[in-house]
Amino acid sequence: MTKPTFWPAPAKLNLFLYITGRRDNGYHELQTLFQFLDHGDTLAITPNASGKISLSPAIEGVSENDNLIVKAAKALQQHTGCQQGAHIDVEKRLPMGGGLGGGSSDAATTLVALNHLWQTQVSQQTLAQLGLTLGADVPIFIYGQAAVAEGIGEVFTPVAPREKYYLVVKPDVSISTAAIFTHPELQRNTPKRTVSALMAQNYENDCEKIARKQFPEVDKAVSWLLEYAPSRMTGTGACVFAEFDTAQDAQATLDTMPNWLTGFVARGLNRSPLLDALQQQTVGQ
Repeated sequence: MTKPTFWPAPAKLNLFLYITGRRDNGYHELQTLFQFLDHGDTLAITPNASGKISLSPAIEGVSENDNLIVKAAKALQQHTGCQQGAHIDVEKRLPMGGGLGGGSSDAATTLVALNHLWQTQVSQQTLAQLGLTLGADVPIFIYGQAAVAEGIGEVFTPVAPREKYYLVVKPDVSISTAAIFTHPELQRNTPKRTVSALMAQNYENDCEKIARKQFPEVDKAVSWLLEYAPSRMTGTGACVFAEFDTAQDAQATLDTMPNWLTGFVARGLNRSPLLDALQQQTVGQ
Protein backbone atom coordinates (compact mmCIF):
# COMPACT_ATOMS: atom_id res chain seq x y z
CA MET A 1 0.00 0.00 0.00
CA THR A 2 1.48 3.34 -1.04
CA LYS A 3 1.66 5.82 1.81
CA PRO A 4 0.54 9.42 1.28
CA THR A 5 3.06 12.25 1.14
CA PHE A 6 2.16 15.62 2.62
CA TRP A 7 2.47 18.89 0.70
CA PRO A 8 1.88 22.47 1.88
CA ALA A 9 -0.33 24.87 -0.08
CA PRO A 10 0.58 28.19 1.56
CA ALA A 11 -1.45 31.37 1.63
CA LYS A 12 -0.21 34.52 -0.08
CA LEU A 13 -0.64 38.17 0.69
CA ASN A 14 -0.66 40.98 -1.84
CA LEU A 15 1.48 43.44 0.11
CA PHE A 16 0.52 46.04 -2.49
CA LEU A 17 -1.80 45.96 -5.52
CA TYR A 18 -2.04 48.69 -8.15
CA ILE A 19 -4.19 48.58 -11.28
CA THR A 20 -2.39 50.40 -14.07
CA GLY A 21 -4.69 49.82 -17.05
CA ARG A 22 -7.20 47.60 -18.78
CA ARG A 23 -6.69 45.64 -21.99
CA ASP A 24 -9.20 45.42 -24.83
CA ASN A 25 -10.01 41.84 -23.78
CA GLY A 26 -11.08 43.06 -20.31
CA TYR A 27 -8.01 41.83 -18.43
CA HIS A 28 -6.48 44.31 -16.03
CA GLU A 29 -2.84 45.39 -16.09
CA LEU A 30 -1.44 45.46 -12.58
CA GLN A 31 1.61 45.70 -10.37
CA THR A 32 1.43 43.64 -7.20
CA LEU A 33 3.80 42.24 -4.58
CA PHE A 34 3.29 38.62 -3.54
CA GLN A 35 4.66 37.19 -0.31
CA PHE A 36 3.86 33.74 1.11
CA LEU A 37 2.73 32.84 4.63
CA ASP A 38 3.73 29.93 6.87
CA HIS A 39 0.02 29.07 7.06
CA GLY A 40 -2.17 27.31 4.51
CA ASP A 41 -3.85 24.13 3.35
CA THR A 42 -2.18 20.71 3.39
CA LEU A 43 -2.60 18.11 0.63
CA ALA A 44 -1.99 14.43 1.42
CA ILE A 45 -1.38 12.77 -1.95
CA THR A 46 -1.36 9.03 -2.62
CA PRO A 47 -0.48 8.11 -6.21
CA ASN A 48 -2.06 4.97 -7.70
CA ALA A 49 -2.34 3.09 -10.98
CA SER A 50 -6.06 3.69 -11.50
CA GLY A 51 -5.67 6.66 -13.83
CA LYS A 52 -8.44 8.37 -11.84
CA ILE A 53 -8.20 11.47 -9.64
CA SER A 54 -10.22 11.30 -6.42
CA LEU A 55 -10.57 13.93 -3.73
CA SER A 56 -11.77 14.06 -0.14
CA PRO A 57 -13.49 15.67 1.56
CA ALA A 58 -15.77 17.29 -1.01
CA ILE A 59 -15.67 21.09 -0.82
CA GLU A 60 -19.11 22.50 -0.18
CA GLY A 61 -20.59 24.27 -3.18
CA VAL A 62 -17.86 23.09 -5.59
CA SER A 63 -18.40 20.05 -7.80
CA GLU A 64 -15.40 17.72 -8.03
CA ASN A 65 -14.88 18.45 -11.74
CA ASP A 66 -14.81 22.19 -11.01
CA ASN A 67 -12.33 21.83 -8.15
CA LEU A 68 -8.96 23.36 -9.09
CA ILE A 69 -7.10 20.42 -7.53
CA VAL A 70 -8.83 17.94 -9.83
CA LYS A 71 -8.47 20.27 -12.82
CA ALA A 72 -4.74 20.66 -12.11
CA ALA A 73 -4.18 16.89 -11.88
CA LYS A 74 -6.11 16.27 -15.11
CA ALA A 75 -4.23 19.07 -16.89
CA LEU A 76 -0.94 17.37 -16.00
CA GLN A 77 -2.27 13.97 -17.16
CA GLN A 78 -3.39 15.43 -20.48
CA HIS A 79 -0.18 17.37 -21.05
CA THR A 80 2.08 14.37 -20.36
CA GLY A 81 -0.10 11.40 -21.34
CA CYS A 82 0.47 10.02 -17.83
CA GLN A 83 -1.68 6.95 -17.09
CA GLN A 84 -1.32 7.14 -13.31
CA GLY A 85 -3.94 8.40 -10.88
CA ALA A 86 -3.99 9.76 -7.34
CA HIS A 87 -6.14 10.18 -4.27
CA ILE A 88 -5.84 13.59 -2.61
CA ASP A 89 -6.97 14.43 0.93
CA VAL A 90 -7.28 18.16 1.58
CA GLU A 91 -6.95 19.77 4.98
CA LYS A 92 -8.54 23.15 4.23
CA ARG A 93 -7.51 26.06 6.41
CA LEU A 94 -7.76 28.94 3.93
CA PRO A 95 -11.20 30.52 3.42
CA MET A 96 -12.72 30.75 -0.05
CA GLY A 97 -13.22 34.28 -1.33
CA GLY A 98 -10.67 35.62 1.11
CA GLY A 99 -7.96 36.93 -1.21
CA LEU A 100 -5.36 34.53 0.23
CA GLY A 101 -5.03 32.45 -2.94
CA GLY A 102 -6.22 29.18 -1.41
CA GLY A 103 -7.62 27.60 -4.58
CA SER A 104 -4.67 28.74 -6.71
CA SER A 105 -2.18 27.48 -4.12
CA ASP A 106 -3.94 24.09 -3.96
CA ALA A 107 -3.73 23.83 -7.77
CA ALA A 108 -0.03 24.76 -7.80
CA THR A 109 0.81 22.25 -5.07
CA THR A 110 -1.07 19.56 -6.98
CA LEU A 111 0.92 20.25 -10.16
CA VAL A 112 4.31 20.38 -8.39
CA ALA A 113 3.64 17.31 -6.22
CA LEU A 114 2.18 15.09 -8.94
CA ASN A 115 4.93 16.08 -11.38
CA HIS A 116 7.35 14.71 -8.78
CA LEU A 117 5.32 11.66 -7.70
CA TRP A 118 4.38 10.60 -11.24
CA GLN A 119 7.92 11.38 -12.45
CA THR A 120 6.52 13.29 -15.44
CA GLN A 121 9.58 15.59 -15.48
CA VAL A 122 7.78 18.71 -16.67
CA SER A 123 9.87 21.89 -16.26
CA GLN A 124 8.88 24.54 -13.73
CA GLN A 125 8.20 26.97 -16.57
CA THR A 126 5.82 24.54 -18.31
CA LEU A 127 4.10 23.79 -15.00
CA ALA A 128 3.57 27.54 -14.59
CA GLN A 129 2.07 27.75 -18.10
CA LEU A 130 -0.29 24.89 -17.25
CA GLY A 131 -1.12 26.66 -14.00
CA LEU A 132 -1.95 29.89 -15.80
CA THR A 133 -4.76 28.09 -17.65
CA LEU A 134 -6.30 27.35 -14.23
CA GLY A 135 -5.93 30.81 -12.67
CA ALA A 136 -3.83 33.96 -12.84
CA ASP A 137 -2.28 33.42 -9.39
CA VAL A 138 -1.23 29.77 -9.89
CA PRO A 139 2.20 30.49 -11.44
CA ILE A 140 3.49 32.52 -8.47
CA PHE A 141 2.86 29.53 -6.20
CA ILE A 142 4.72 27.23 -8.63
CA TYR A 143 7.78 29.52 -8.76
CA GLY A 144 7.64 29.89 -4.99
CA GLN A 145 9.63 33.13 -4.66
CA ALA A 146 8.30 36.46 -3.39
CA ALA A 147 7.96 38.67 -6.45
CA VAL A 148 6.47 41.77 -7.98
CA ALA A 149 4.03 40.61 -10.67
CA GLU A 150 3.24 42.82 -13.65
CA GLY A 151 1.33 42.62 -16.93
CA ILE A 152 -1.85 40.69 -16.15
CA GLY A 153 0.09 39.03 -13.34
CA GLU A 154 2.33 36.77 -15.41
CA VAL A 155 5.61 38.75 -15.46
CA PHE A 156 7.63 38.26 -12.26
CA THR A 157 10.56 40.10 -10.71
CA PRO A 158 11.88 38.27 -7.60
CA VAL A 159 12.23 40.58 -4.58
CA ALA A 160 12.92 40.18 -0.86
CA PRO A 161 10.56 42.32 1.25
CA ARG A 162 10.91 42.14 5.02
CA GLU A 163 9.49 38.91 6.45
CA LYS A 164 7.14 40.45 8.99
CA TYR A 165 4.50 38.86 11.19
CA TYR A 166 0.91 39.35 10.13
CA LEU A 167 -2.44 39.17 11.81
CA VAL A 168 -4.85 38.15 9.04
CA VAL A 169 -8.55 38.54 9.72
CA LYS A 170 -11.62 37.63 7.70
CA PRO A 171 -14.98 39.30 8.12
CA ASP A 172 -18.02 37.11 7.53
CA VAL A 173 -18.26 37.86 3.82
CA SER A 174 -16.90 36.24 0.65
CA ILE A 175 -15.89 38.51 -2.25
CA SER A 176 -15.57 37.33 -5.84
CA THR A 177 -12.67 38.81 -7.77
CA ALA A 178 -15.03 39.63 -10.64
CA ALA A 179 -17.24 41.76 -8.37
CA ILE A 180 -14.31 44.08 -7.70
CA PHE A 181 -12.63 44.08 -11.13
CA THR A 182 -15.88 44.83 -12.98
CA HIS A 183 -16.93 47.66 -10.64
CA PRO A 184 -17.30 50.91 -12.63
CA GLU A 185 -15.68 53.02 -9.88
CA LEU A 186 -12.53 50.90 -9.62
CA GLN A 187 -9.38 52.99 -10.13
CA ARG A 188 -7.62 51.63 -13.24
CA ASN A 189 -5.08 54.30 -14.05
CA THR A 190 -2.45 54.18 -11.30
CA PRO A 191 0.87 55.20 -12.94
CA LYS A 192 3.30 52.34 -13.61
CA ARG A 193 6.48 52.54 -11.56
CA THR A 194 9.80 50.73 -11.51
CA VAL A 195 10.12 47.80 -9.12
CA SER A 196 12.63 49.70 -6.97
CA ALA A 197 10.25 52.68 -6.73
CA LEU A 198 7.34 50.41 -5.82
CA MET A 199 9.32 48.70 -3.08
CA ALA A 200 10.43 52.02 -1.56
CA GLN A 201 6.97 53.58 -1.23
CA ASN A 202 4.16 53.02 1.25
CA TYR A 203 2.17 49.98 0.15
CA GLU A 204 -1.49 50.37 -0.85
CA ASN A 205 -4.23 48.35 -2.57
CA ASP A 206 -6.32 49.96 -5.32
CA CYS A 207 -9.13 47.43 -4.74
CA GLU A 208 -9.57 48.29 -1.08
CA LYS A 209 -11.62 51.47 -1.58
CA ILE A 210 -14.26 49.65 -3.65
CA ALA A 211 -14.36 46.64 -1.32
CA ARG A 212 -14.81 48.87 1.73
CA LYS A 213 -17.60 50.77 -0.03
CA GLN A 214 -19.40 47.64 -1.24
CA PHE A 215 -18.88 45.49 1.85
CA PRO A 216 -19.32 47.28 5.22
CA GLU A 217 -17.82 44.24 6.97
CA VAL A 218 -14.47 44.85 5.21
CA ASP A 219 -14.57 48.53 6.11
CA LYS A 220 -15.23 47.64 9.74
CA ALA A 221 -12.37 45.11 9.78
CA VAL A 222 -9.84 47.59 8.32
CA SER A 223 -10.96 50.28 10.75
CA TRP A 224 -10.52 47.94 13.72
CA LEU A 225 -7.06 46.73 12.67
CA LEU A 226 -5.77 50.23 11.92
CA GLU A 227 -6.02 51.01 15.62
CA TYR A 228 -3.18 48.54 16.21
CA ALA A 229 -0.84 48.57 13.19
CA PRO A 230 -0.48 49.46 9.49
CA SER A 231 -3.29 47.48 7.84
CA ARG A 232 -4.85 46.89 4.43
CA MET A 233 -6.75 44.39 2.34
CA THR A 234 -5.10 41.55 0.41
CA GLY A 235 -6.02 40.94 -3.23
CA THR A 236 -9.68 41.69 -3.89
CA GLY A 237 -10.56 40.74 -0.30
CA ALA A 238 -12.25 39.90 1.93
CA CYS A 239 -9.23 39.24 4.20
CA VAL A 240 -7.46 42.16 5.81
CA PHE A 241 -4.01 42.05 7.42
CA ALA A 242 -1.97 44.09 9.88
CA GLU A 243 1.82 43.93 9.99
CA PHE A 244 3.91 43.56 13.14
CA ASP A 245 7.60 43.19 13.93
CA THR A 246 7.08 40.34 16.41
CA ALA A 247 4.80 37.32 16.68
CA GLN A 248 3.98 38.37 20.26
CA ASP A 249 2.57 41.74 19.15
CA ALA A 250 0.50 40.08 16.43
CA GLN A 251 -0.80 37.46 18.89
CA ALA A 252 -1.65 40.11 21.49
CA THR A 253 -3.84 41.87 18.92
CA LEU A 254 -5.43 38.56 17.86
CA ASP A 255 -6.32 37.98 21.54
CA THR A 256 -8.44 41.16 21.49
CA MET A 257 -10.14 40.34 18.17
CA PRO A 258 -13.93 40.86 18.23
CA ASN A 259 -16.12 37.79 17.71
CA TRP A 260 -17.42 39.00 14.33
CA LEU A 261 -14.01 38.26 12.85
CA THR A 262 -11.97 35.08 12.42
CA GLY A 263 -8.20 35.29 12.16
CA PHE A 264 -4.73 33.84 12.53
CA VAL A 265 -1.12 34.95 12.99
CA ALA A 266 1.48 33.98 10.37
CA ARG A 267 5.01 34.86 9.30
CA GLY A 268 5.68 36.30 5.88
CA LEU A 269 8.01 34.09 3.79
CA ASN A 270 9.97 35.03 0.68
CA ARG A 271 10.47 31.34 -0.18
CA SER A 272 7.42 29.10 -0.35
CA PRO A 273 7.36 26.05 1.94
CA LEU A 274 6.26 24.10 -1.17
CA LEU A 275 9.82 24.41 -2.55
CA ASP A 276 11.21 23.06 0.72
CA ALA A 277 8.78 20.13 0.64
CA LEU A 278 9.78 19.30 -2.94
CA GLN A 279 13.46 19.46 -2.00
CA GLN A 280 12.90 17.12 0.97
CA GLN A 281 10.97 14.65 -1.17
CA THR A 282 13.68 14.70 -3.85
CA VAL A 283 16.48 14.17 -1.30
CA GLY A 284 14.48 11.45 0.43
CA GLN A 285 14.11 9.27 -2.68
